[in-house]
Amino acid sequence: MMRSQQLTILGSTGSIGCSTLDVVSRYDNISIFALSANRNFKLLLEQCLRYEPKYAVLADSEQHESFKNLLVDSECKTEFLDVENALEIIAAHDQVDLVMAAIVGAAGLASGLAAVSAGKRLLLANKESLVMSGKLLIDAAIRHKAEIIPIDSEHNAIFQCLAETRTQFSAAEERFVEKLVLTASGGPFLNTPNRQLMKVTPKQACAHPKWSMGQKISVDSATLMNKGLELIEASFLFDLPGSAIDILIHPQSIVHSMVYYRDGSVLAQLANQDMRVPIAYGLAFPNRMPSGAEVLDLTTQPPLEFSVPDVARFPCVSLGRAALEEGGTAPAVLNAANEIAVAAFLANRIGFQQIPAIIDAVLSKTPCRPAASLDIIKDADRAARIAANKLI
Repeated sequence: MMRSQQLTILGSTGSIGCSTLDVVSRYDNISIFALSANRNFKLLLEQCLRYEPKYAVLADSEQHESFKNLLVDSECKTEFLDVENALEIIAAHDQVDLVMAAIVGAAGLASGLAAVSAGKRLLLANKESLVMSGKLLIDAAIRHKAEIIPIDSEHNAIFQCLAETRTQFSAAEERFVEKLVLTASGGPFLNTPNRQLMKVTPKQACAHPKWSMGQKISVDSATLMNKGLELIEASFLFDLPGSAIDILIHPQSIVHSMVYYRDGSVLAQLANQDMRVPIAYGLAFPNRMPSGAEVLDLTTQPPLEFSVPDVARFPCVSLGRAALEEGGTAPAVLNAANEIAVAAFLANRIGFQQIPAIIDAVLSKTPCRPAASLDIIKDADRAARIAANKLI
């Protein structure tokens, strides 16, 4: 009898984590080894009671005592792992086969690196960790024979379209790939006049027309910084320069991305807006498994539209390209400045259009170095956060 695969979910109480648990509940051959959350200890407890993982981790130390008491009172079998490097432990544990990296932002970097350094299959839903660490993470995966399967709908679509070569890190020339096209919904302000963007509120920015997401990624979608970050991620994942990666606005969010081959063929992956589709693909690869998502019916969909993004109105796309071209620690600086600026916007400390202005200023003020180690990357991240906070 084949052993059940053991899965750690980093960020189990977020939308990706909950969707992952939903997919796993439909499949008999995957068991939950560990779950982690940031602050939502009540939902984490519910998940522990249902899925009975060996370990649970809670990032927010202020909630530890409450969570411990709830575990004891509920007679839950799960052990609370209360040590400094708990996330890295559950990501790299000998018994773990799969790691879903769904922690938002830079906080997920160390655990993702720990997973690939231990030779795990990393299901990467945290684009920021690859944006920050880039070649460092990819090289670690190659060195330790780990798999990285992107879970972002756009990168997962490209991964699926590269059917002619399943060798993830092979050179672009060996795949006969001409270019990649990342699609973007355009967010809630696609057709909003520039003068009205000055008055945008956090509530409006978080009201995505197609996807249900957390606040930070919703704001990134509204500024199109998600595409700037995804551009960098795609370059590292698929070994292509930024000049070979285009972005198209596609408001219907049905075509999740495309691969242009040198013979003139274009392959695209289509699906409804449901993150369980890429999650199921990552869990079952190279096979497929039921995801629970509704099957796409193109006869009921509106016409599919595509257009070039307006980078004058949404400069974050250009900022992403600039950071990728500069290389080194520039992507980490971009990511850190964006995280600080988005948090300030959500707290009503700055306006919507100040987000790209702050990122641009931090990029220009922060010296960039080769991203040769995790310590160098963390130093760049720290310096960028300090610079962004000073500007705010």
